Order: sequence, then structure tokens, then C-alpha cells
Amino acid sequence: MSSVSGSAAGMPSGMTVASASPREHHWFPEPTEPAKPGYVVWLFIAQLIFFIALLGPAIVGIGIKTQALVHAGALTADGAIGASAVLGGVGAVFATLANVIFGRVSDRTTSRWGRRRIWIVLGTVIMTVAFAIMALAPDLAMATIGWALAQLGANMTLAPFIATIADQVPKFQRGKITAALGIAQNVGVLGGVYVAQWFATQLLIMFVAPSILAIVVMIVFAFVLPDQVLPVKPARATFYEWWSTFWVSPVKHPDYALAWWSRFLITFASFGFTAFRFYYLLNHVGVKEADVPAVISFSVLLYTVAIVPTSIIAGWISDRIGRRKVFVWSSTALFAVGTVVLIFIKDVPSFYVLEVLMGIAYGIYVGVDLALVVDVLPNPDDSGKDLGVFNIANALPQTFAPMIGGILVYVGSQNGSNFGLWFSICGVLALIGALVIFPIKSVR
Repeated sequence: MSSVSGSAAGMPSGMTVASASPREHHWFPEPTEPAKPGYVVWLFIAQLIFFIALLGPAIVGIGIKTQALVHAGALTADGAIGASAVLGGVGAVFATLANVIFGRVSDRTTSRWGRRRIWIVLGTVIMTVAFAIMALAPDLAMATIGWALAQLGANMTLAPFIATIADQVPKFQRGKITAALGIAQNVGVLGGVYVAQWFATQLLIMFVAPSILAIVVMIVFAFVLPDQVLPVKPARATFYEWWSTFWVSPVKHPDYALAWWSRFLITFASFGFTAFRFYYLLNHVGVKEADVPAVISFSVLLYTVAIVPTSIIAGWISDRIGRRKVFVWSSTALFAVGTVVLIFIKDVPSFYVLEVLMGIAYGIYVGVDLALVVDVLPNPDDSGKDLGVFNIANALPQTFAPMIGGILVYVGSQNGSNFGLWFSICGVLALIGALVIFPIKSVR
């Protein structure tokens, strides 16, 4: 376990605790040596298992849970889509708060175990307990509490976990490693969806078993991680400094702000579909309820198979030629087109073909976008906090997309099937997300 002395961190050895502030001093220099192989391997494994545990419940589990509540008489059939929107929206609020707060807290953690380790493990434990609450919930209120706590725990883990990339990975290696993480996340989606399908009638196993495995893997990752140890205790943060945890000035850091908006808009479009995928297939494509989990599982398989090679190739080429923007804007624009085409899908085979095309687009995106984001972070010492603020762009759309979509799909449709209006809006927003990449100046 690494430890950094004051002088090694570029600080006078006599600096007092009171005068130290991560906003005033660069305690840890930008990494210039390749990341340690053990760290890279377990970063990938931990991301994979964690997302199997998290995204199976998120993509399929919420739909299965709400349908279980309908069958138990705790919900009406007409209220199921709205219930899914409530679950997703409330959970995303907790995800937003937790990601930013624990990103900042991990930046300032002075434990001898390092800045990131304790939160990575603790958050996974909280997520697991919360999944048990959700699985056993007898009504929508308890299920919502369970999902909210699960999102809190998950993002307590994710904020410091992703911040380790800024801590450990040099710029020339970020494209390859972030591409690998994108692959792990999307293979994790696939694994989670299949777990949800296999155990659709055994909710406790579906929600909890993968999460227990995630605890084990995150503990191993915590031991392998060469975590940084703050050389001195930071000065107590003022109220303004804690409030600024949720803010990075777009005037001082315009490239960061543009990247933030691009991520927000494509994530909004993505969750605009994901939040309603179950009911899109049920009501728009006409898939039988019993067959929906299997159709989702196979479509995610095709989507993932398309993502893996394109992520690897895009990340490798991006590092090789030193360019990020062209990959991000072009893939986002292609994803926008695919989102609109969803409106015209009326059969399962066509849906599968479109999933492949959108997988190619998103594969290029995930292969490069995170590398671009890390490249435009304002301050390496505040990477956890700044990535936490950036992850608001991931979390807020998960709040707004289900809530706004949950209203608009009912426009002119009593059963909530106006996906034409909703996906048109999502497609336009994703296209804007492509356009805002062009003004970024600090990254080519």
C-alpha cells in the first residue's frame, strides 16, 4: 500500500495541516508511467462484476419487480409504467448526490488505507443490503426505498472507483483502459440481463447474488489498488467549499462543461429508451410479456457483441493518433439516428438489427469518451470531486428521462405507447450532444 510523503508530493516538508488544501497544491503529480498490470486487470474484473450486479436490476429487474407488484395486487396494470418511472427517477436522485459527495469525500480521505479503498468496498456492501430490501419489498414505497439506497451505495463505490483512473493512468494509456472499462460495463449489462432472465421468478437471487460476488471482487481490487495516501490532513472545508462540490465553473473550464453537456444529452437519450425498453417491446413491438426478458437478453447480447470490437479499435486508434473528438461526436450523432429509427420498428428481427447498429455507435463512444473526460479534468488533486460532478451528467438523465418520458408517452395514448414523440425528442437531444463536442479546444 503506497504512501506519499510531503516532499515527494511536491510540498515543503514543514507545511502545516492548517495551510494544506487540495485546491491550492498539487499533492499528486499526473501519472507518467504505465499503470501497473495488476491494477489494470482487476479494474476490468471489478467493473465487469459490479455492473453485472448493478445493471441487471436496473435494466430488467425494475420492470420485473413492478410486474410482480401488479400480479400481487400492489399495483394496477395501467400504473406499472409510472411506477417504473418513479423507481428510476428517485434512485437517480440518490445516485447524483452520492456520486458527487463521495467523490469529494474520497479526495479528502486521510485514512492510512488510502483515499479510495474504504468507499469502494463500503458502497458495494450498502448496495447489496439495499437490493435485498428491494427484492423483498411488498409494495412500491418499500421497493423505491430499496432502489434509492442501492443507488446511493453503488455511487459511493463508483465515484472513487473511476477516480482511480485519473490517479493511476497516464494520458497515453487512457484510451485503451477506458475502452476496456466500456467493454466491461457493457458485458456487465449482458451478464446482468441474463441473470435477471434466469432468475426472473426468484427476485432475491436475481438482485442479491451477483452483488455478493461484487463485494468479494471489490475487496480484492482494494488490496491490489496502489492507492494514494494524503500526506497531511486537509483544512476543514468551508460551507462554500462543500457547496462547490456540486459545481465546476463552465466559465473557467469551458471544455469540461462542453464534455459534461455532451455526456448528459447522450445519456438522456440512452435512458430515454432503456427506462421504457420493457414496455416498448411489450406495447410497441408487440412482444408477449413472458417473452420480453428473453428478447431483451438476446438484444443486449447482440448490442454487446457489436460494442466490444468497436470499443477496442476506437480506443486503440484514439491513443495512436492522439485524437478524441472525432470519435465522440460521430458516434453520438449515429446513436441519435438510431434512437429515432426505434419509432419505426414493428418486429423483433428489425429490433435486433437496430441494436447491432446502435451497439457499433455506442462502442465507438465508450471507447474514447471517458479518456476525453479525464483529459479535460480541471484539477488532478480533485479528480474524485470533478468526476463526481461529471457523473451528474450520468445520473440526472436517469432522473429526468423516466419522469419526462413517463408523461410524454401518455400523450394521445391511454396505455403509454406514444414512443414516436418521446424517441424523436431523445434523438434530437443526442444530436445536440454531438454538436457541443466541436468547440472543445484543449483536446483534439
